[in-house]
Amino acid sequence: MRTQVAIVGAGPSGLLLGALLHRAGIDAVVIEQRGADYVLGRIRAGILEQTTVDLLERAGVGRRVHAEGLRHDGTELAFGGALHRIDFQALTGRHVTVYGQTEVTRDLMAARAEAGLVTVYDAADVAIADWDGGAPKVTYMLDGRRHQLDCDFIAGCDGFHGVCRASLPAGAITAYEKVYPFGWLGVLADVPPATEELVYANHERGFALCSQRSRTRSRYYIQCPSDDRVERWSDDAFWDELRRRLPEHVADHVVTGPALEKSIAPLRSFVAEPMRFGRLFLAGDAAHIVPPTGAKGLNLAASDVGFLADALGEFYGERSDAGIAHYSQRCLARIWKAERFSWWFTSLMHRFPETGEFGARMQRAELDYLVGSQAASTALAENYVGLSLD
Repeated sequence: MRTQVAIVGAGPSGLLLGALLHRAGIDAVVIEQRGADYVLGRIRAGILEQTTVDLLERAGVGRRVHAEGLRHDGTELAFGGALHRIDFQALTGRHVTVYGQTEVTRDLMAARAEAGLVTVYDAADVAIADWDGGAPKVTYMLDGRRHQLDCDFIAGCDGFHGVCRASLPAGAITAYEKVYPFGWLGVLADVPPATEELVYANHERGFALCSQRSRTRSRYYIQCPSDDRVERWSDDAFWDELRRRLPEHVADHVVTGPALEKSIAPLRSFVAEPMRFGRLFLAGDAAHIVPPTGAKGLNLAASDVGFLADALGEFYGERSDAGIAHYSQRCLARIWKAERFSWWFTSLMHRFPETGEFGARMQRAELDYLVGSQAASTALAENYVGLSLD
């Protein structure tokens, strides 16, 4: 089999790239080691920047996000027993949209199937080769047979543990990483949100987040030790601990219910440089990870594949290598700004055991400054709603 672009990974970044390339008249095949149900069942982010919504529109899958997504013009910071609102709209003239990554994936899957485009699920033993030459290829096992996909380019959209970055020779990349000494215990439940907007809580017992996926489905998180285990947390224990960390008037509005999903996510900051190796490109989690505090993971992945789709469009449409040559530099300029914001916001809102009471008082001083200064509030709002793609 032959295609112009082989996309490894059928998560939202790979599927979005496939949709953007299809709209540009570029042929692409998506190869995924997991089954479609597994991909669709992953519970991930739910906050979309306007640039991501614009890319979904460009890919032809914007109808449902506009019909069902929830516009949020601000967010709440909770500390000292009170709520302090950051008004995105007043400070920046922009907003974010609450729409779950699962729904983004569902929309992209449906569009790909409707267009009759090739997606190979349950591909085992995926391998890439010759990306540094003129004849890249992806091989995989399916139905007991080895298959080969010849292509012009390979897009590695296969996540942090995927084969594409792992296939690079030693010394080809420089990795920058910070692992945080805690994780997020998250619960998804079919209960109405406690508040209209997200609440980020700094509390002496640890961070908490009141998030949502719709008007009837909520996502809640609490900071937990990095070595904690889900089995230690009953639903009742989770709800009790969540309410302890929220201001009383917010805790009183938390509606409890059985967990549809409960998991612990480790927190890390990670960047791999560069993101292009001959005819192989890394995108999304294959190249970078951010703590979820700043809601940047999915949005960075979307901007990566937006840049890559433009670069490949220039190559096939104008026979120009300029976009390809600058892909890594262009992506990394945006990535490092998002990494900085996510690191800063994580450092501000979580309890770090090693910093003690001095660290807690410094956080409180910075939070007081943040909500009392229009300039500081504007900086947070600008980063949260998403910086320019330029």
